[in-house]
Amino acid sequence: MMQYIILGIIIVVIIVLVLWFVSIYNKFFSLKNSSEATLGQIKVAMKKRLDMIDQLLGSVKSYAKFEKETLEGVTKMRSSVGSAGVGDLNKIEAESRSVLGRLFAVMENYPDLKTSQTVKTLMDSIKDIEDEIARQRYTYNNISQQFNTMLETIPSNIIGNMVHLKKLDYLEFEDENLEKAPKIEF
Repeated sequence: MMQYIILGIIIVVIIVLVLWFVSIYNKFFSLKNSSEATLGQIKVAMKKRLDMIDQLLGSVKSYAKFEKETLEGVTKMRSSVGSAGVGDLNKIEAESRSVLGRLFAVMENYPDLKTSQTVKTLMDSIKDIEDEIARQRYTYNNISQQFNTMLETIPSNIIGNMVHLKKLDYLEFEDENLEKAPKIEF
């Protein structure tokens, strides 16, 4: 009779351990999938922003001869967003903010451009997308923090190491371009 009790206790302990393992494993992959989905949303928003910058460039182009390389740069950035990793997105973010800063400076030099309804609408849309990117980046970094914390704390780090999980990178967009006055050359 005692053997059955001990066997029953062992089976219960094994079942609890398996359920605990599965629970932590599922939490890791839930966070990983959430981070990938959020990163996808950031890429979509960045593509939308670059499309709008391109449209804004088209509007500005009629008032000032904007640099050809700026137009080519926006096109190149837009095509690279889909395949970009976290580090590449940081670089694209910095470049697109630089282009946006130069556009704002051009608009300052041409007051009638600022009053154009098309430009106003595009600028409002870009601001909305900037807010969306900031929200998605915040969400992505929170998910990454939860994931990375689980990888570094006991007991979940045991399971993370068993299935060879790696820490997620944070999105760290540089704000230095916002603090520097943009250079404009025509």
